[in-house]
Amino acid sequence: MTRYILKRLLQGIPLLFIISIILFVLMMNMGDPISTMGGRSVTRPSDRERLTRQLGLDQPVYLQYLYWLIGNDWTKVDLDGDGVAETPGTRRGALRGDFGTSLVNRGKPVTEIIAERLPNTLILMVAAEAMIILGSLLVGVYSALRQYSKTDNILTALLFVGYSMPIFFIALISMYLFAVLFKRWGLPYLPTVGMFDPQVGKTVGQVLWHMVLPVLSISIISFAAYSRYIRSTMLEVMSQDYIRTAKSKGLTRREIIYVHALKNASLPIVTVVGLDLPLLLGGAVITERIFAWPGMGRLFLDHVSRSDLPVVMGILMLIAVAVVVFQIITDIVYAWLDPRIRYES
Repeated sequence: MTRYILKRLLQGIPLLFIISIILFVLMMNMGDPISTMGGRSVTRPSDRERLTRQLGLDQPVYLQYLYWLIGNDWTKVDLDGDGVAETPGTRRGALRGDFGTSLVNRGKPVTEIIAERLPNTLILMVAAEAMIILGSLLVGVYSALRQYSKTDNILTALLFVGYSMPIFFIALISMYLFAVLFKRWGLPYLPTVGMFDPQVGKTVGQVLWHMVLPVLSISIISFAAYSRYIRSTMLEVMSQDYIRTAKSKGLTRREIIYVHALKNASLPIVTVVGLDLPLLLGGAVITERIFAWPGMGRLFLDHVSRSDLPVVMGILMLIAVAVVVFQIITDIVYAWLDPRIRYES
């Protein structure tokens, strides 16, 4: 297994290299970062020429990529023309974990910007993913064991409705129901903006209270999809010969379901979860925007709109690395769930 993991990690290096080239070229053609540096004011032609030269944007794309990848020796950059250099020009490059400095936030390091927002996103997304996995396992298994019953039909209808609704609609409906109407009816209502009440402060209780609606909005669609997927895989497994053999041996229903059936039915689910988990780092763009949650999704959207290449590339490469790592973890979990799978050969 150790050799397999090392082999997969080595295979991931050229893959990440190719991904970085594609992303960099796409980002360079996405927009003009200099035009957005002045905020609402228009960048003057003299400032545009100075910043283009100092930021290296007048160089060929392949040279700009090499500077981003392995570093450069530029002098400090004066972003606002006041004679003070805000951005440290010398940087080590993305290969050594230095993704440069933001073009929007006055030369603030990209790693520092991401480090400020990443915990907020992980709090939200890990809670949502845990709710999705645990809830869908319970509902999917329960529905499969009671196939075509009245309960199964009701759950199927509700899950199809949840899966068919767009996330912005779910978010707006939940805000109207649990915040607007609950407040109108005199019931305890849920907050709809931010992570905490500024008058109270960032306490654990405040964060948990403000998480309810965003987590609910993120969870519904994936919960519906996972539940239907688990139901179908459980039905397929329960019809296999080894399940009938286990029944003939006199094993208890609980042992058949949770030891034999669910373990094998979990294999396809592991693949889906393994693909979803890296996206947790990217946050939920729509949900974080609607609920003003200061996470990675909102950070990505804000900096894409202002063509802040270093920050956008830092976020995208973080997700790309996570995809490679989580796919290796998925393969390891596969081998643990199914002893027939061996990677050494």
